[in-house]
Amino acid sequence: MTLTELSQHILQTYTQISKLPAAPQCTPITYSEYLSKLVQGNVYLKHEQLQSTGSFKYRGAFTKINELNAQQKTAGVVAGSSGNHGMAVAKAAGLANTPATLFVPEHSSPLKLAKICDYGALVKKVPGDCLVAETQAQTYAQEHNITYISPYNDLSVLAGQGGIGVELASQLDTIDSVLVAVGGGGLISGIGSFLKGLNSSQSPEIVGCWPENSPVLYKCLAAGHFFNVPEQATLSDGTAGQVAEGAITFDICQKVIDKSVLVSETDIKTAIRIALEQEGVKIEGAAGVALAGLIKHKEHYAGKTAVVVLCGGNIAYDTFMEIVS
Repeated sequence: MTLTELSQHILQTYTQISKLPAAPQCTPITYSEYLSKLVQGNVYLKHEQLQSTGSFKYRGAFTKINELNAQQKTAGVVAGSSGNHGMAVAKAAGLANTPATLFVPEHSSPLKLAKICDYGALVKKVPGDCLVAETQAQTYAQEHNITYISPYNDLSVLAGQGGIGVELASQLDTIDSVLVAVGGGGLISGIGSFLKGLNSSQSPEIVGCWPENSPVLYKCLAAGHFFNVPEQATLSDGTAGQVAEGAITFDICQKVIDKSVLVSETDIKTAIRIALEQEGVKIEGAAGVALAGLIKHKEHYAGKTAVVVLCGGNIAYDTFMEIVS
């Protein structure tokens, strides 16, 4: 599928999904005077932390589950997730009266696990990272003949996330750069595919942002193939973990990402504090990665219109208070 075809598919999906009850909301975009002055340009923030379940993940999960037939919905769904995807699947499944089972890394955020349980899903903890959880979820799906919902390696999920691109195109007349945190690549693939697939004279620069402590897809893309990338603990737990080999996002990311940025844990903390102090919003580590990418390379955005996608706001209270205090 070409970028133009994928862009059209994302638009069609967005149009259909937006008509359904409990559909993902069109999140607001706001102008940041502080960040605009900092970079000497125009900076807008896309507030996906205000999306249902507190992150963009609800878009993809809702889209996928609503594309299942009646028999598939009755049989149930399964997913592997560090938290945000799990919460999104759990809520979307609950709304569709679909049983949901979630495989999660044993060291996942207690806040996110509690919310998954509140939505009525069955939680199974596994040792290891997100990729281990995803692998076990896939095996479980095959054994029980139910639908597995990948957080990124699924065209329906990717199309759902791409709805952000649809909204950005309608919310702003001009966009020079869009900064997005990258884990498995579903979010940036969706946004980038839609914006670059439009029949416009100038498509925006798509900037992928990673934490230095977990640059998995960054290094795989640079190498041109999948391999196991060493990781360290990061505040950006939403983007952490290995990426499934053969993921559809790999080739798409190769096409749509124009610039790649790595940020430190200190950079992420600074971004989270700035978001609270200057913008009055609480964001999680992954959202801090995208904002940190803008701040770290502020000279690059001078005279430009840049959008930072604040992908989520689910951060543990103790962690957040430690950062901002």
